[in-house]
Amino acid sequence: MTIHRRTFLRSAGVALALPLFDAFVPRRARAAEAGGVPRRMVCINTPLGVHPPYFFPKNTGRDYEFSPYLEVLQDFRNDFTVISGLSHPDIGPSHDSNQSFLTSAPHPERRAGFKNSISLDQFAAEQIYGQTRFPTLPLSCEGSGLAWTRSGARVPTESWPSSVFAKLFLEGRPDQVEAQARRLADGQSVLDTVRDQARKLQRGLGAGDREKLEEYFTSIRELEQRLAQAEFWSKKPKPKVDAKPPVNIRNGADLIGKTRLWFDLIHLALQTDSSRLITLQLLGTSNVPPIRGVSQGHHDLSHHGKDPGKIAQLKTLELEKMKTLRDFLTQLRETKEEGESLLDRTTVFFSSNLGDAGKHSVKNMPVLLAGGGFKHGQHLAFDENNHPPLCNLFVSMLQRMGIEADKFGSSTGTLPGLQTRG
Repeated sequence: MTIHRRTFLRSAGVALALPLFDAFVPRRARAAEAGGVPRRMVCINTPLGVHPPYFFPKNTGRDYEFSPYLEVLQDFRNDFTVISGLSHPDIGPSHDSNQSFLTSAPHPERRAGFKNSISLDQFAAEQIYGQTRFPTLPLSCEGSGLAWTRSGARVPTESWPSSVFAKLFLEGRPDQVEAQARRLADGQSVLDTVRDQARKLQRGLGAGDREKLEEYFTSIRELEQRLAQAEFWSKKPKPKVDAKPPVNIRNGADLIGKTRLWFDLIHLALQTDSSRLITLQLLGTSNVPPIRGVSQGHHDLSHHGKDPGKIAQLKTLELEKMKTLRDFLTQLRETKEEGESLLDRTTVFFSSNLGDAGKHSVKNMPVLLAGGGFKHGQHLAFDENNHPPLCNLFVSMLQRMGIEADKFGSSTGTLPGLQTRG
């Protein structure tokens, strides 16, 4: 028997909504939880790339020598894999490739007529929905983020750490909590009315229109599920943390400060199991970042034209960026959960939509995969002109989360050479 959240018990003129039974949680979510180990994923995009010669090792395998950027992560050698040669197919050189970073939707550079597809985090959220207060946390140091819905719409992104901290950890006043409960109830009643009206309309429609209407019903069901989850979590107290609310950084060029602030907050969100799926768009500004030894804008430096002076400044900037990643991985490794480190249970995907920003090239994207229980400690190299799609890595990441997925985006399978520790 199928039980829906909006099923009521009716007697003597009184209607009581059923509580949130396990039957309301998607079957795949319960299957993923059955293993008893919560798996998490953090996807990070640095939209102006990293200088390839300083990122990729010169040799491959497990005995590779650290590149200048990976030298920063030397204490994590057995906790990450660096992967070269990967990219998304059918995407042209352009900053617009950022839109397809976690979707692989073809030809964003053409703009007119481009339609995006679901992003990796949102796909995963559909499979494990209901396990955490927030199914996903789409974050950005500036402007838009990385998350897209199944219909190709951009998911609203949080740009201010203070707002996210309040949402995660601060309880509202009693009147605010009551107002939220009313809004949730109003939302559910509106959905009931809209659905009833749509079903009446369905009778006079042709086959094509009925198909469109069924898509509409699907969106209503998904929204209803989100409302039910919001109602459930609104009645549970938020976790308490021994941390002060972050102070937003107003300097739009402060790449390092903004990144550190977000990483600290992401660590808290993972540690309290407030969300298991987080995306972060780093800063890609034309302004001059407040970094000693850097006097030119980040965008200008990334488009260096092989100017030695610009490359030297770019190296200074990107080394600081790699240090923020090192410190984030340190936080995860030092945080314990049931005898394991949080890093062992969190897959961290760090990359860029551009392989070489100076050429707007989208080939050979810089990929660093850390944690998550994979067998790390290697440079996994592919031929950039004959390689599996980057989405093969995404499928491996999904499966590591306990999600039964054998296809995502442009994938043809899992990524060869990448194994888990069991």
